[in-house]
Amino acid sequence: MKVLQLIDSLDAGGAERMAVNLANGLTNVVDASYICVTRKEGILKQSINDLNNYLFLEKKGKFDVKAISRLISNVKKNEIDIIHAHSTSFFMATLVKRFVPGLKVVWHDHYGKSEELHQREFKVLKFFSKSFTHIISVNEQLKTWATKTLHCKSVTYLQNFALPDNHKPETSLHGKDNFKIISLANLRPQKDHFNLIRAFKKVSETHDLWTLHLVGKNFKDTYSREVKSLINELKLEEKVYIYGSRPDVNNILSQCKIGVLSSKSEGLPLALLEYGLANLAVISTNVGDCKKVISDDTLGLLIEPNNSDILAQAINKFIEDDSYRQVCAVQLNQHILTNFSQQKYIERVLDIYKEMMA
Repeated sequence: MKVLQLIDSLDAGGAERMAVNLANGLTNVVDASYICVTRKEGILKQSINDLNNYLFLEKKGKFDVKAISRLISNVKKNEIDIIHAHSTSFFMATLVKRFVPGLKVVWHDHYGKSEELHQREFKVLKFFSKSFTHIISVNEQLKTWATKTLHCKSVTYLQNFALPDNHKPETSLHGKDNFKIISLANLRPQKDHFNLIRAFKKVSETHDLWTLHLVGKNFKDTYSREVKSLINELKLEEKVYIYGSRPDVNNILSQCKIGVLSSKSEGLPLALLEYGLANLAVISTNVGDCKKVISDDTLGLLIEPNNSDILAQAINKFIEDDSYRQVCAVQLNQHILTNFSQQKYIERVLDIYKEMMA
């Protein structure tokens, strides 16, 4: 069995990390594991283990005949059996399927706005879903939505897994050691950095040594400018730091004590799993499948979204109760290792592949 992971970019997002993790994880368990990036390379290229099995199409526009032809030729040449298409790359995968008889397409739905599915544009997706052999959804809401809405009825809910990165340390966070809070989230509205910054302002009034560190892609758009403006408005320039995308996530997390996710909407965010692997105490809003990671208060603090007072109280609780913070960090780490492991995930994916090929 030969499998190709298909993704539109290698920016540091959840779908992109899962595509890379899958390509790497399948290397020794299938006949050949490939990864193809359609539009844009990025920071995660450094994480691909075997660049001999890597293809970058440099796709220009939706109907780039040259890029489509290159992918078709690559699939035929390497006798690919399955294209595992992540997020919006389904379009490219289904076009290739028309020219390669017998090719199977898995579509992996990483949609991060599970609380806003009523707003999702899906007409194009629904049309092309006729060509899907199987759909993998990252949470239960997405599975239910796909079963009811799309033409492919073979749908599996499969929770994400995370791996520590192996990048050499290169990022040194500002601030005093042992007093750092991390938010690992791209600067996008659904991540609600405003809520987190307002909560941290309240925290900093009584806990002056603590600093907040925002790591994730900066799109240099209106949202990111408004985030910076709020930091300035609240006079937090020397306490809240923005770093953009960084490859050495494990090194960054090792410098922190508390990990926070303040999102309005999520699927199953890799950041929570990465926090747990790094032995952080974790605070998360109760959105998407976050409750499956923070399933009780021995694992962390699960709070309502869009409430800076409650978020500030949760941060204060971890700051002021060091023993509770340490218990949560240890318990969550064990929970992640037991229930969100790469091995279990790869076994499930292989079962899906084998059933498709039978």
